[in-house]
Amino acid sequence: MKKIKVGYLPFYIKLYDDKSSKWRVSCVAYMNKLIKMIEDRGFEVVCADEICRIKPEFDRAAAKFNADDEICAIVTQHLAYSPSLESIGALKSLKAPIIIFDTTPDKKIMEYSESEDRIMDNHGIHGVQDMCNMLKRNKIPYELCVGHASTPGVLDELCDHILGAYAAKCFRSARIGMVGGEFEGMGDFRITDAEYESKIGVKTVRMTKADAEKYLPQITEEDIERELEYDRANYVIKAENTDNYRAETKAGLVMRKWMEEEKLDGVTMNFLHADEAGLPKVPFVECCKIMGRGQGYAGEGDNLTAGLVAALIKTFPETTFTEMFCPDWDRNVILLSHMGEMNPMLTQKKPTIYDKPFEYNSCGDTVTLCGCFKTGSAVFANLAPTDKGFSLILSEVNIIQSGTSDKAYIKEVRGWMKPHLPLRQFLKEYSLEGGTHHSAMVYNADLNALITFGHLMGFDVRVI
Repeated sequence: MKKIKVGYLPFYIKLYDDKSSKWRVSCVAYMNKLIKMIEDRGFEVVCADEICRIKPEFDRAAAKFNADDEICAIVTQHLAYSPSLESIGALKSLKAPIIIFDTTPDKKIMEYSESEDRIMDNHGIHGVQDMCNMLKRNKIPYELCVGHASTPGVLDELCDHILGAYAAKCFRSARIGMVGGEFEGMGDFRITDAEYESKIGVKTVRMTKADAEKYLPQITEEDIERELEYDRANYVIKAENTDNYRAETKAGLVMRKWMEEEKLDGVTMNFLHADEAGLPKVPFVECCKIMGRGQGYAGEGDNLTAGLVAALIKTFPETTFTEMFCPDWDRNVILLSHMGEMNPMLTQKKPTIYDKPFEYNSCGDTVTLCGCFKTGSAVFANLAPTDKGFSLILSEVNIIQSGTSDKAYIKEVRGWMKPHLPLRQFLKEYSLEGGTHHSAMVYNADLNALITFGHLMGFDVRVI
């Protein structure tokens, strides 16, 4: 997996260098230690070419960061006090969001308060305060991580901010495909393609029958057999209708070629009209494989949630599209399900491919991939259009075992989600916030990272 790239911008004051060059030595050593700690977490750090003190130095650093389109955020660190008017112009020009790391080399200072050297090394916090006031006055958004790097949770918080910034960057640049158009009458997640692009930045690309006709002849029997070999190695095969299975596989490979050609980050499929897009079968298995490859997906023409899944799955690979289906009021759990779409990397047991009777369009019977979501902790994430923009609704949940027999999972996508709140309260609050019926579920994600993602996207973040 390619490393997430972040810029690093150190602040200092020329006044101190004019008096004594030695004062910066220990501060720079601590900065390098912090950079190494961030790199050890798996990130690629791009540093400013110099310790920045005056406007031309900050401007050069901003130009360097802006020239690198892969940088998702700029981490700032005040090595000492730094006058904000030297940096504010450069900060306003940054393309990537700002994450302020408000920290000092020493965890305690009282014992050393008589030492001028220790005070010089540990007084950057009022430089942060000067800068944050200017950021607020100039309406420049920022995230803030405060504390000593050795304190448990502090570096985790900084990394969560970086992950959230990366997810936001992925969302704004996403290209999402749509197969079969929108589901008639389904309005909760519906936005126009133009609104999606203008408000978030996502480009929607619609598959036409001409696209399918272009790629269908390119899929050979060898291609199909190679894909079936992959299935046999990774899934339990219980599909018995060979003709349907091969036709579904061909349809999936057509969709895959189209996504590759269009450089798509995700796709949504409306099963009602997949035939009108020129596909010979509804490719449910490929819809699952799309998420398994780290791309976004959502059902029923929902390009909004497909984009959300695409952004989150690039940051948190254990992400899937899902939908709340049925409540179990007695056990305080919710059944998660859908027609045949889930991330196959997240099943409790090896996924199974079954024959699937299908009467919703002229494609006829097909095959589908099924399984039960594995147990674990997750964040349930929903992006809901509102009268003012978008709400990102987040809730920490647990995915639990059902206690029922394996028959409950035959030929179906299943999962059992237990909110941390009582079910009545959770469902009430979710719908009071206007949550839609399509969502993303993100295993092993820190809630703070998704909150940062929402803030940087300009969403109204709501935590249930």
